[in-house]
Amino acid sequence: MEWLNYHHLLNFWMVAREGSVQRASELLHVTPASVSVQVRQLEKSLGVKLFAKQGRGLVLTEMGKEVLEYAEDIFSTGRELLEMLKGKPMGKPLELRVGIRDVMPKLVAYQLLQPAILSDPSMRLICHEGKMADLVADLAIHKLDVVLCDTALDPLYRVQAHSYKLGSSEVSIVGHPDLAKRFRNDFPRSLDQAPFLLPTKETVLRRQLDRWFTEMNVIPSIRGEFADSAMLKIAGRNGLGLFAIPTIVEKEVRQLYGLITLGQILGIQEQFFAVSIDRKIKHPGVLAICKAKAH
Repeated sequence: MEWLNYHHLLNFWMVAREGSVQRASELLHVTPASVSVQVRQLEKSLGVKLFAKQGRGLVLTEMGKEVLEYAEDIFSTGRELLEMLKGKPMGKPLELRVGIRDVMPKLVAYQLLQPAILSDPSMRLICHEGKMADLVADLAIHKLDVVLCDTALDPLYRVQAHSYKLGSSEVSIVGHPDLAKRFRNDFPRSLDQAPFLLPTKETVLRRQLDRWFTEMNVIPSIRGEFADSAMLKIAGRNGLGLFAIPTIVEKEVRQLYGLITLGQILGIQEQFFAVSIDRKIKHPGVLAICKAKAH
């Protein structure tokens, strides 16, 4: 009977995920030569070529992509086994480790997490906020189970992950009552030269807003740019400027911050995604999130 050498498979999996032998060797704490030998031995035992050279780097062959999918499932199952062994004997609740992109509206993120919370009241929710690059890195090494963000995973990230669209929302413009009264009439033309608070330029919403302002021939007076959506809302609550929010949380934002809606932007939608390493989602919390829709 032929047996698969899982040590060889692990070395292949790390190279495929990291995109280089050097990076894989650093994570495995072995030499690059050792990693290369392990991958070649796996190729020999399987009788297929798993990588092809492209410039100075390596790319997966079509067969390599197929093998990687199986490797993802195998090591994901192994991780779940370890978590089960660590958690179940002591009666620990199931943990759901969530990364939330810093620009993600927190009220939206909480709404997206609701299906997981309701699916298992004993589940322990562990949330981390950060830059997308940092969250993806933690996802790749299984420090996170899922990442919530405002865009599908960019192919530039060298991680074999999968994006699941959770929903979308129209966008509304809100502001402190004093500002809203000044700029509410003749919306959206009234926004020309109005004080505005915007998300930072790397966000999807910012790019959409910039395009919309140009199309409407509106030039806002930008009073601040924020990576943290919570800080942006605090500044807006204090009257520093008008700002855009997903319409699905408009009611909650208005109640929490004492704001007034000026109007809804036509042609702009915020989208929300869950990013997971697993091709076949097994974590019940992540599964509940991906099966539900934002509303």
